[in-house]
Amino acid sequence: MSAETYLLYLAAVAVFFATPPDTSQLLIVSNAMKHGLRRSLWVIAGDLSANAVQMTAAAFGLAAVIASSAVAFGWIKWLGVAYLVWIGVRLMLSREGAGTRGAAASARPGRLFRMGFVTSMTNPFAVLFFAALFPQFIDPSAAVLPQLLILGLTYIIVDGATLILWGWAGDRVAARLARLSFVWINRMCGALMIGAAVLLGLKDITPQR
Repeated sequence: MSAETYLLYLAAVAVFFATPPDTSQLLIVSNAMKHGLRRSLWVIAGDLSANAVQMTAAAFGLAAVIASSAVAFGWIKWLGVAYLVWIGVRLMLSREGAGTRGAAASARPGRLFRMGFVTSMTNPFAVLFFAALFPQFIDPSAAVLPQLLILGLTYIIVDGATLILWGWAGDRVAARLARLSFVWINRMCGALMIGAAVLLGLKDITPQR
């Protein structure tokens, strides 16, 4: 891979992330507001792990299987929407006391990691995105696997840095709203989750047969 191709790929990824917050970003903001930035790193780890799985699926052609089945695509999409709505409703109905944000039972590392992983994995658009993006920057005359590794690692690093910035912003907002009842913070976080579900549900990308 030439330096020019790699820089062009970096520019494409940067443009992709220079957009209004999507499902993953809203999930991170919500958790950073509720649990703080440090705990939310587990959500980011789950999200990026799911991205790694999706990149592998795209690299080995599984994306074509999903793209060829409108039924499978739809089921994955709406399972993700339902999961986000479920999280949002639970937050809005939560009566957890104020205390320390990171001390809530819902802040267990395993639970946060699972939330980030499941939310990202049930977004079928991600696999299709990687399947469409990577071939544009791969030189078929050279070894493909090293190029895929470079493209994948670069995406994960940029994505991780972006999610940390969103988490930091959510943590700062929560700190400024510290005088609010914790119940209201839960409701705000729940509303963000439902908003993320709406964004995912409104995406109208139909797989082509």
